[in-house]
Amino acid sequence: MSQPPTIPFREASTHLFARASHLPTPLVIGITGPVGVGKSTLARELSPCVLSTDNYLPDYADVPESERDDPRHADFTTLLQNIADLRAGNPTEAPIWSFHTHRRESITRLHPHPTIVIEGIHALHQTLRTIIDIRVFVEAPACIRWDRWAHLERTGVRGWGVEKAKVFFNNVAEPTFQRWENEYRTAAHVIVRND
Repeated sequence: MSQPPTIPFREASTHLFARASHLPTPLVIGITGPVGVGKSTLARELSPCVLSTDNYLPDYADVPESERDDPRHADFTTLLQNIADLRAGNPTEAPIWSFHTHRRESITRLHPHPTIVIEGIHALHQTLRTIIDIRVFVEAPACIRWDRWAHLERTGVRGWGVEKAKVFFNNVAEPTFQRWENEYRTAAHVIVRND
């Protein structure tokens, strides 16, 4: 089996659009990678129709802290239904999960688009892979990724503050993703380097 190409982040959108040009639409692109790697940024460059696996997380109060990012607790059933609606040309109502309250707070209405993007740490989970046309793995060193997350905490985009987020990054987010990293990397069609 050939290795997927590795491309720099600044070239990722152009590369992926070229790769997608011969595929039928609506097209589903899945973007995975660890926390702070730039998945959301790349997703927004590709389409206005983005579904983040963060929005399908469980209410954090309902699961042990060590399992909060475990894909066993993700609501992939709703995510798959949302994608099916969009692929069928229909609007869909997707959940919105809050990084301040750490639970689902509301819903948003998404409209069909020729390119649908799923982004998140478990966007290439086996439950989702069969409906994804282009699978992308984004990578960057942990120190760079943590700096990006810390910036979000300092500016109030996230709701924990730097110290609590650092504990979660080290004790939950990183080890959880590492358990799945090799599977997701192996499943990818493209590796994007964002350092």
